Amino acid sequence: MNAHHTRILIVEDDHALREALLDTASLAGFDATGASDGRAALARLEGDDFDLVISDIQMEPMDGHALLREIRSRNRDLPVVLMTAYESIQSAVAALREGATDYLVKPFEAEVLIARIDDWLPPAPAPLEDDVVAVDPVSAKVFELARRVAQSDASVMITGESGVGKEIVFRTIHRHSNRATQTPIAINCAAIPDNMLEAVLFGYEKGAFTGAFKACPGKFEQAQDSSLLLDEISEMPLALQAKLLRVLQERQVERLGSNKIIDLDVRIVATTNRDLKREVEAGRFREDLYYRLNVMPIHVPPLRQRRGDILPLAQALLARAAARGTQRVPQLGASARSLLMAHDWPGNIRELDNVMQRALILHQGEAIEGRDLVFETLGGALPEARPTVAASMASAPMETMTESHDEADEDTAESLGGDLKEHERRLILSALEEGRGSRKFAAQKLGISPRTLRYKLARLRDAGVAVPEV
Repeated sequence: MNAHHTRILIVEDDHALREALLDTASLAGFDATGASDGRAALARLEGDDFDLVISDIQMEPMDGHALLREIRSRNRDLPVVLMTAYESIQSAVAALREGATDYLVKPFEAEVLIARIDDWLPPAPAPLEDDVVAVDPVSAKVFELARRVAQSDASVMITGESGVGKEIVFRTIHRHSNRATQTPIAINCAAIPDNMLEAVLFGYEKGAFTGAFKACPGKFEQAQDSSLLLDEISEMPLALQAKLLRVLQERQVERLGSNKIIDLDVRIVATTNRDLKREVEAGRFREDLYYRLNVMPIHVPPLRQRRGDILPLAQALLARAAARGTQRVPQLGASARSLLMAHDWPGNIRELDNVMQRALILHQGEAIEGRDLVFETLGGALPEARPTVAASMASAPMETMTESHDEADEDTAESLGGDLKEHERRLILSALEEGRGSRKFAAQKLGISPRTLRYKLARLRDAGVAVPEV
């Protein structure tokens, strides 16, 4: 399951620990929300859909056991993981009998939490061939090449701007390969903090580090006899690149804390939105790893260079959004089609998806017309966005522009959240433009760590915002 679309509810009465867990999940790219006890969690569950609940057991006034029973009475399938102190292990065993998905023993390291989340989530449904929209001759050639490449086991490097559909190309390769009966595995190298990425990739044994109470297979093992997507491979730190190269050369992996060699039979596909040759020249990416991964390069052109796809994609995205809300699928009116074809789509398919979702909400007639389309621009807010609070906060420090998980501030956060996010977006883009795309300059200018900036940029790309490159 894609991290950016996975919603996690973390229930913990210790405020500091709750914030730490929320930060850990957010840094790994998950959409994490907090609750201070069982009752607050149930209130959250009433109003929102979540993919996973992680809850402490010892809480007042409603503890984890009572919360679990309430959740199970309403939803038999929602994964619920309980956290317990070592001396309360019997309580965790009892919770498993009551329907808990799993348990975590406190204290545990952040790597343990992140590495286990995918195991707790239900498997994502396999995408259908109909998901591929390739009407334009340019994109048709890309997907024809992907189907031909699928017949071999050669490593593939998929390049292209953020949001062009590189993961769809990966799924096409897997679907047409002799590994199609196995579930493909994906890992976003930009979404997982550097100190966790090695454990998530290669796995670890019990006791390999503090908090590793259970052995856990890595993504390579999980992808055995299948395909592994290394998404945004250019964001991987150099030290880990060397270890990855050895695994690819030897076709073998060792879990952290183990001397046991595991032979691998995995098809490797990598993606990047950067020019990897320049990254190699700049010393940020290993040349030997580049050639190991770039056996079969596939470039996915931006949406503005395959305009024949715009309207078919827009209609397909409308249908998908309408199906989620059980709505009737509207058609695109002439004025809407003209505007869609005239737009440059700097955020590519992600941006188009956002525009279609907004249009589905705003339209009132039988068809979607031009007045229902709301576009984002690199230097400004949405036309309908509220400018009031953001305009008055130009001097606010970066630390004030994060969403609050404190329930006492919930109402304030809801009223200010959209404006603060817009202001934050402008500050980030302004710092990048001033530094001519330099991430290091922007992070120093904003007073945040490079890792935090990288996380925020990933969120902006997911929202369809074009991020300046160096």
